[in-house]
Order: sequence, then structure tokens, then C-alpha cells
Amino acid sequence: MTQLENSLAILNYENFESLPIVHFGFWNETLDKWAEEGHISVEDARDWSDCSDADIRIGKQLGFDFNWGQNFGPHYRLDPAFEETILEEDDQGNMKVLNEDGVIVMKKRNVVSIPTEVDHYFKGRKEWEEGFRDKLDYNADRYLKALVPAGNRTLPLGEGGWDYLRQTEGRERPLGLFAGSLIGFIRDFIGVENLSYLTVDDPELLEEIVEHVADLSYQTVKTILESGARFEYMHFWEDICFKNGPLVSPSFFRDFIGPQYKRITDLARYHGIGIISVDCDGMIDHLLPFWLENGVNTMFPIEVGTWKASIAPWREKYGRDIRGVGGMDKTVFSRDRKAVVDEVERLKALVDLGGYIPCPDHRIAPDALWENVQYYCDLMRKNFS
Repeated sequence: MTQLENSLAILNYENFESLPIVHFGFWNETLDKWAEEGHISVEDARDWSDCSDADIRIGKQLGFDFNWGQNFGPHYRLDPAFEETILEEDDQGNMKVLNEDGVIVMKKRNVVSIPTEVDHYFKGRKEWEEGFRDKLDYNADRYLKALVPAGNRTLPLGEGGWDYLRQTEGRERPLGLFAGSLIGFIRDFIGVENLSYLTVDDPELLEEIVEHVADLSYQTVKTILESGARFEYMHFWEDICFKNGPLVSPSFFRDFIGPQYKRITDLARYHGIGIISVDCDGMIDHLLPFWLENGVNTMFPIEVGTWKASIAPWREKYGRDIRGVGGMDKTVFSRDRKAVVDEVERLKALVDLGGYIPCPDHRIAPDALWENVQYYCDLMRKNFS
């Protein structure tokens, strides 16, 4: 069986021959460190992105089969984006910046972290109608400029990409269609505080924004699937939860976002796509039933290292309706070999549940030791191949 066949068999609770050894990319600082240590080239560290040629080479050197994020990724964010503008700068080089999402952030000199949000261009309906709505309209450039991860290379659509998308014969690894975000991208440009107030002060405006963003996703997915392109799964991104639960009320998610998911997942299933996943960090338990009710059946990345999440209690509660990719505690890469051995042992019982493919529960961080990551891949192959 190919890696593609094994992956689909696992997620469909079918018999498989071997477990694919997968990852979900790296922090840039991780790659810079590994380049300094001589494990990878400076060029690969500089040129890396998900499923790029550099990503494929680095993954192979470590012992991974592939990057799970092999998605054909149309552009669903603001188009055109806001022009990044420096609003203020102090003597230490710290800057207040208007970023591409229309968010005013503090960028601190020599600090690698998510910048602190200070304010948002978005205030309400006026800004939505004059500064955001038209930037979220559907247009063909949103997918025509996207690159296709095609086996061991990436292809532009006009240079063999369409052929690869339309012909699954010979495809060895699962390829996903990225379907965008129905609330996570909105959270990015509105902000958590504005989002919270809108659900109470102006739910009609928030519903209109959600519907407009969902229309963009629906029309993009529809056009691509009707072109004859074929995919093994479809994938959303949200990141709408934190350590204690969702950043939006479950009732709002159920009533306004759930139906938008359903019309897109129904479209995917009409075109033969049965595996539909969502990338959401944090404690997602309160939103799980609404994703499952509306056609999303695979959870990713299952953050065990941060929030102690696990697919086990979800499988106990929802049975075979739920699948998962992720849930491998990547923090063991910074410890000793015993920690790696213990983690692989922990994963055995989860793999035995079915419907689950272990994957480091997000980007591999700068404290990861190259030799530990290689050891993990070797150990996984010995135990699951």
C-alpha cells in the first residue's frame, strides 16, 4: 500500500500496512539553528515553507514520510491586504505597526513571538463596508496563483499543476483542498474583544460577515472541484480556541457558523471527499459536536504538549464519527531519548483505537534536538511499519 492508501485506510477505520510518519513543519528559528549546526543547508532553512522542495528534503533527512499539510491552498484572506505601515518607533527599535490584517500591533526588537495587538482598524459596519467587505470577494486569482504540492516537487497550476490535481493515478501521498476559515480569519482582523462585543451588540453584522466569508470559501471550493480537480481530503483552519475553551460562544458557533460549514462539507461530499479536517489549537471540546454535526470529522493538531488534549476521550464519546491527526507531544524532542521512547509507547494505545495518525502537535520548536527527531522517526518506523 502507498502512503496515500495507508493514510486513507487509517482515517476510514480500515486495515492498513504501515503508519505514515508525518510532521507539520518547523519554526524558522528551528531551521536556522539546524543550519548553523550543519544538519541542513542555509538555503533550505531560508527557502522552507510547507510542502516546498526544501520541506521535502528536510523531512527526508529526518526520516519523515511527508508533511501532513499537503494542501492546495487558495488565498482566502484580505485581497488586497492592508499595506504594512510603521506608525511609531522608539529608541530601542520597538515599533507600532499596522499589519496586513488591519491590526495595530507592537513589534518588539529581537523578540520572536506573536506581536501584541494594540488596536484594530475595524470598529463596526462602516469599516466593514469601506475597508474589508470588497477585500473578501471571490476572484479566480485566489486559486490560480496557488502552488500545487505534487509528490516530491511543487508546481504552478499552469505548468502541470492542473494535470496533477485532476489525475490521482500514481499519487502516493494524500492531498488536501484548503477550504479557508469561517471564523478564525474574521477573529484575526476584528480582534477577540470586538468579536465578543459583536455577538451581543450587533449579531446581524457578524452574521453578515460570516456569510460573506463563507461565500468566498464555498465559491472557491465549488469552482475548483467542478474543474475536475480531485483531493483525498478537505481542510479548514480556525484557531478559535484557547487553553480553557472557545473564543466565541458555542451557541453562536452552533447557530451561525455550523450551517456555513455544512453547505461547504456537503459540496465536498458530493464530489467524493469523505475526510474533512479542521486545524484548531487550544481546548476544542465545546465545539466538537458542532463540527461533527456539520460534516467535519477529523481534528488537528490535538495539542497534547500544551493543553494535554488527546483523541482517546473524544473517541470514547463520539465513537468512529471522529478521526484525528496530531497529538504527539513534540516537547520530548528537547529532552532525552527516554522521553522519546515513552512518548512512542504512549502513542501505541491511541493508534490501536483506529482513525488516528500521530503527528507532532504543531511546528517543531527551536529547542528540538535534531538527533531526537531522527530517533523518533526511526522508533516510529520500527514500531508501526
